[in-house]
Amino acid sequence: MRKDVRILLVGEPKVGKTSLIMTLVSEEFPAVVPYRAEEITIPADVTPERVPTHIVDYSGIKQEYIYYLCSPFTVCVCFRVPLILVGNKSDLVEHSSMETVLPIMNKYTEIETCVECSAKNLKNISELFYYAQKAVLHPTGPLYCPEKKEMRSACVRALTRIFKVSDLDNDGILNDHELTFFQRTCFNTPLAPQALEDVKNVVRKNLTDGVRDNGLTLKGFLFLHTLFIQRGRHETTWAVLRRFGYDDDLELHQDYLFPLLKIPPDCTTELNHNAYLFLQSVFDKHDKDRDCALSPEELMDLFDVFPYVPWGLDVNSTVCTNDQGWITYQGYLSQWTLTTYLDVQRCLEYLGYLGYSIIAEQESQASAITVTRDKKLDLKKKQTQRNVFRGHAFGITGSGKTGFLQGFLGRNLVLHEIFPDFDFLSETELSCDIVCLIYDVSNPCSFEYCARIFKQYFMDSKTPCMLIAAKSDLPETKQQYCMTPLEFCRKHKMPPPQSYTCNTAAAPSKDIFIKLTTMAVYPHITHADLKSSTFWLRASVGATVCAMLGFAMYRALLRPR
Repeated sequence: MRKDVRILLVGEPKVGKTSLIMTLVSEEFPAVVPYRAEEITIPADVTPERVPTHIVDYSGIKQEYIYYLCSPFTVCVCFRVPLILVGNKSDLVEHSSMETVLPIMNKYTEIETCVECSAKNLKNISELFYYAQKAVLHPTGPLYCPEKKEMRSACVRALTRIFKVSDLDNDGILNDHELTFFQRTCFNTPLAPQALEDVKNVVRKNLTDGVRDNGLTLKGFLFLHTLFIQRGRHETTWAVLRRFGYDDDLELHQDYLFPLLKIPPDCTTELNHNAYLFLQSVFDKHDKDRDCALSPEELMDLFDVFPYVPWGLDVNSTVCTNDQGWITYQGYLSQWTLTTYLDVQRCLEYLGYLGYSIIAEQESQASAITVTRDKKLDLKKKQTQRNVFRGHAFGITGSGKTGFLQGFLGRNLVLHEIFPDFDFLSETELSCDIVCLIYDVSNPCSFEYCARIFKQYFMDSKTPCMLIAAKSDLPETKQQYCMTPLEFCRKHKMPPPQSYTCNTAAAPSKDIFIKLTTMAVYPHITHADLKSSTFWLRASVGATVCAMLGFAMYRALLRPR
């Protein structure tokens, strides 16, 4: 809502502009009228719309007139009856000027209404300023085109999104439960059963396809709002639009899409339980064939409430999909987990488009986010409450990084492939919970890169590292380095190299994933602990619980806004 309203009274000298203001303030006609009234401010608590209102008497000074015309306000033009918009001094005539003014109103669509008033008789004084205030807060122009007698396309788009967000089961109609929830959400009051039937009956009388299966269709929903506007009740439509986040230009407000969320340094962001429940309901709503996957058509239907398609085809290669290449439920949640971790502002924006704060009945999307505590504090206390961990995979081109990452789709460790650039690694590339150093057992030059990366960037850090012997199905070649990979691991108190291949008939083993997740969750464990089968058994259970939401690989896949 607008923070205040400015009303400028414009007209020829002695038409009664100043008298109108003085009568409004004193509630009586002034005996002496000054040349010009000073600007007055009406407090919010005494205005019908609960918005502070400033009323300005145009003095005839051109510069000031231009200044106020550049401000957001209503212009009330006063005249000796009849002229335009406000017919003042109606006490001086016996007839109404409305028939004369109506053609002018029809010609100039900027005119919201016409009021006859009299400061002397206190006629319609409060009403004049109420309508002026209403014209600012609930303008007709953005909603409706009088010439075509239909809603403008921007208003139709906004109301269509609102309908689809409110259609909780995605069956194309708003049933009684959904209409009642909608009414309570927008107007903070339920709709009585008889009132529901009355609304539907009005639609039935005017549209053949406005009601289906005793529910309101999109056409019926749009018809009702057209009717509200045509009958001068556009404040009803504005109340709906603003509740769903729209500003005066019928764009989603930035404060709605990006609510304040404070994230201290070295903290990460995760979706909380309520957010996952909401996202589950969104998935179920659009998975029409109940195959636990979203077909391209179902995914486009889900994104229909967005102004653009947020996920590209590259997402399908980075999360779990079914045999047809469609994103599964697990992959869907994984992508949301990834977006929240890497770009929480984008996640807030996406949740805003889906109507999270309305459907989940929360103040904003920020309530869907858990901000974890500082990682240094986790290390100090030797425990964490985090559920998402980030791993970086290093290795030369062709070492098997991509195959390694693809082999683990289905777990909730966010792995980021770092492309070789030994000369410089950014702070972002070094910031992770677990490091995977991947070398090709069949390439004699592959291990040296991993050793150099470890010694230069991670040897003195507290970030746990694991060496992956990729392509283990191929004949192993002696590495051109001063020591073997096993000797290197022993020297630096790392777990021994973990053999891995994705060239198998069966699905790749998840043992390495369990070890990686465990090391990320328990970075303080000693080399002796890593050798303990009892510890691995205990840690594996914890890691599985930690990672139950799914896995996502990051490879610069987020599309630009």
